[in-house]
Amino acid sequence: MLHALAQESTLPFLSEVVALLGISAIIAYLCFRVGLVPIVGFLIAGVVIGPNTLGLVQNRELIDATAEIGIILLLFTIGIEFSLGKLAQIRNIILIGGGFQVGLTVALVTGLFVLLGLSWQIGVFSGCLIALSSTAIILKLLSDRSETNAPVGQIALGVSIFQDLTAIIMVLLVPMLSGDGGSGMDIVWALLRALAIILVVLVVARRIMPPILEVVARTCSTEIFLLTVIAICFGTAWLTNMAGVSLSLGAFLAGLIVSESSFSEYSFGEILPLQILFSATFFVSVGMLLDVRFVLEQPLLILGVVAGILVIKMLTTGIGVIMLGYPLRTALLSGFFLAQVGEFSFVLERVGRSADIFPLGMAETGGQTFIAATVILMVLTPFLTQFGYWLDNRLAQRETNNIREAMGAPAETETFRNLENHVIVVGYGECSRQLVRVLRNSRIPYVITTLNPGGANEAEIEGLPVLRGDGSRLYTLSIVNVERAKMIVNADDDPAMARRVVNVARLANPTLSIIVRTRYTAEMEPLTQAGADIVIAEELESTVQLFAQVLEAYRISPEETEAHLQSMRAKGYAVLRQSAAASSIAPIVCENLDEDCMHTRIVTIREGAHAAGQTLQELNLAQNFGLQVQAIQRDGQTITDLDDKLSLVLDDQLVLVGSATQFAQSADVFRVGTLAESDGTTDTPSRNRRTSGCTHTDQIRDVLPRTQGCEECMAMGEKWVHLRMCLICGHVGCCDSSKHKHAAAHFHETEHPIVQSIEPGEDWRWCYIDKTFIR
Repeated sequence: MLHALAQESTLPFLSEVVALLGISAIIAYLCFRVGLVPIVGFLIAGVVIGPNTLGLVQNRELIDATAEIGIILLLFTIGIEFSLGKLAQIRNIILIGGGFQVGLTVALVTGLFVLLGLSWQIGVFSGCLIALSSTAIILKLLSDRSETNAPVGQIALGVSIFQDLTAIIMVLLVPMLSGDGGSGMDIVWALLRALAIILVVLVVARRIMPPILEVVARTCSTEIFLLTVIAICFGTAWLTNMAGVSLSLGAFLAGLIVSESSFSEYSFGEILPLQILFSATFFVSVGMLLDVRFVLEQPLLILGVVAGILVIKMLTTGIGVIMLGYPLRTALLSGFFLAQVGEFSFVLERVGRSADIFPLGMAETGGQTFIAATVILMVLTPFLTQFGYWLDNRLAQRETNNIREAMGAPAETETFRNLENHVIVVGYGECSRQLVRVLRNSRIPYVITTLNPGGANEAEIEGLPVLRGDGSRLYTLSIVNVERAKMIVNADDDPAMARRVVNVARLANPTLSIIVRTRYTAEMEPLTQAGADIVIAEELESTVQLFAQVLEAYRISPEETEAHLQSMRAKGYAVLRQSAAASSIAPIVCENLDEDCMHTRIVTIREGAHAAGQTLQELNLAQNFGLQVQAIQRDGQTITDLDDKLSLVLDDQLVLVGSATQFAQSADVFRVGTLAESDGTTDTPSRNRRTSGCTHTDQIRDVLPRTQGCEECMAMGEKWVHLRMCLICGHVGCCDSSKHKHAAAHFHETEHPIVQSIEPGEDWRWCYIDKTFIR
């Protein structure tokens, strides 16, 4: 009986889930094959399976509930990705570009609606819907073209961030627009309420949540951590909703809480698969709202709305970008990227629907028109951006064809006309800033070209030679005298932009040395084929530096080490890119290794090691293990005249000579902790303890930790995981492996000698005066 009931209740549910997931996957794959982003496939899948077409999914309550989860997770991940540091880097784009785009869009739409005889409340609501763009689609398109760091990528990202921020305020304001509209005090109260919630979130994010996530992370359990993050997400959303604020805002604030933790990236990675699944359901649910018959009945109305949205958003985005100092072609390209209506607008439309306020002031007609126009614009966005790039190239070609006329601008040309044998630094990102600093100090002639107004302003304030222009354009490079330059360096651009720079620079000056920095190995070959002389790949160069440390450990001379490193970099890191069996560098190194290289090791004295605080005579490494102490490196100095009475202190580096067997036998002298017992009853290392030698145990008091973290670090807004508690007063400080060493500083200030580790699973104590462990 129960089995039959289960079948009756479960099979319809499963059939709809299978239809939703299966058809969504198929259509998303087909969209991918024709160059469309999966989101478009999800929207089309919703149209296909929805009640207005095939009707494969009828359970609207189920889909709406799943879509609501998708909205919460989508906003939660957006909140996690927010960072005050990242926002500061593009703050002008966010505030000026985003402010003009959103503000002008709402103002234009409101004014247009008032002229048409509609209420200003409907105009503001419709303007808010239109002002937002799809962050998901924009970032996907930019990522596919590797242009996230290009000017258009930075603009699109900055404006999208501002839109996401204002969308949170819009969620609060839309209910005030229903009916006769809320009073001014109602709107002020809504803003104050939002501000109060944000302040509470900041306090929780800075003071409460990091210690909680710290404790959970120490369990090393992915399951517990994931459950905790989800609980934070839905718990915060529920609590804010109980306070009268939307679930979407609560989820976003929950993401902000987690973003202030050092585990934000880990949290994002754990939650992302769930977010992708449920947000896909959200887009499918949006597609299900589209009535195909309505589209066929009202094609002119829908196309007119699509055209109107496109014109308004191109205009407002373009004005904002031009206000930032970018050229017209960059403004146009940015407008095409931001021309669609965003996924958050569906959330906002639902909020308006619940408050009895509809797009265009028409209930079903307005809603269906908005949904149809939004879906069409999302589908068209990839094609619009392709047209934008084509238009950008045509305008750039016109600049190149008119180069002689353009060179008639005497101010900039005269500034750089005497440059020769100089370095042209294209772009002014973090790596370029460091390079310019070195070039400036070394007196090597250089000039910077950047299209980023913020970077150009910074360079001008510092008195650096800078030209505001696109380094991938012949016009710009001609002004900085590329024909007489010795070298051009592109260190911060994405691969697509870097290839354009290389192509133009190589054409302008065939004798020019071109150096490009990129992130991945796969990007090296296209840049080399484009004409770059040297391509430095971060992932391969890091391998070279690791190998340099290996050679240093084997005491290979600096001259030989440099020769090996150069051979690794030769021919585009060919040695690293071929198979291990074909690599030719390893035998060369091995042939040069002598006995001294193999038998010499540098050992660091760490906190908790038996050797810490001992004299060379007490250790007697030569007699006990056969190890010879050649030197001690301390505070940047090398001590070769060794006295047996010399005590070893933390961070001393001993240069020891011996066989592998002798080093193995001496391991307990330098080990921090003890290996697990041979019977396998425990897998947790414990600290090596000495019970003799301490004369201060009588000072130990029965105390509790005064704080949950290092007192001084918390006062500075920092934190450290490894903590020590003073057993005399309960002070909690960071260990000697930290930057500040507050536990040791407390000892020097108070002369309280004994501390205890308060890390989970550790119970050892340390006496600073006697430099020994005690029980």
